[in-house]
Amino acid sequence: MTTPIEMPTVRLAKRLSEDVPCSRREAELYIEGGWVTVDGVLVEESGARVADNQAVVLLPNATLEEMPPVTILLHKPAGINGGIGSEGKPALSCLHPEEIFTPENVAPSSVTRFLKRHLIGLTITNPLDTMASGLLVFTQDFRVARKLVDEAKTVEQEFIVEVSGDIMENGLALLNHGLPFNGKPLPPIKVSWQNETRLRFALKNVQPGQIAHMCKMVGLDVVAMKRLRIGRIPMGAMPVGQWRYLQGYERF
Repeated sequence: MTTPIEMPTVRLAKRLSEDVPCSRREAELYIEGGWVTVDGVLVEESGARVADNQAVVLLPNATLEEMPPVTILLHKPAGINGGIGSEGKPALSCLHPEEIFTPENVAPSSVTRFLKRHLIGLTITNPLDTMASGLLVFTQDFRVARKLVDEAKTVEQEFIVEVSGDIMENGLALLNHGLPFNGKPLPPIKVSWQNETRLRFALKNVQPGQIAHMCKMVGLDVVAMKRLRIGRIPMGAMPVGQWRYLQGYERF
């Protein structure tokens, strides 16, 4: 039996810099920007090794411009942690972005190319109760994080809440204003009936557990909860478990 002969390899950045040609640093930027394939497969690691017989291609429209930060919108299913860590604070470690944000789960309407680097440095902005479903936002963009986290008191969120039980007299008025949470009075919010078992909540700076607590105080139990909107961004018709990129023209 003959021993297979191993083909010598070189770093992808070195090979690309010779083939294009370009500087080694430019080659690294092309690769890290998701513009280089090896035998038809996208490779984002400039240190990857390639053999002489492998086809290295710089994709059309490749650019050396810095890749802008991304914001990702997810339709979270009920039953998985919505980014709530200890003491009710947002915690990305409660989720596994590499398992959730895959090319297979991206909504068909998404036009941004998926890159592994989009999963680096994400911040979860508005955690969602485990039992709830709906819109969940992850971002690399400090401007989005500032708007949704630091200025949370100015950004309205909309929920549809399915409830059971009999609401107490004057309960709807109390939901709109007059209930406490964590020992502090809540500011006025907008709550209305959508039908006999569903309430619509429109409120700002909502805290984990707040809506269920409010419903409990007026004699109602939460059966299901879905966040439909954060600021001016609705979840739309995106199916459960799918995600998409926030587009450049969209603003919270």
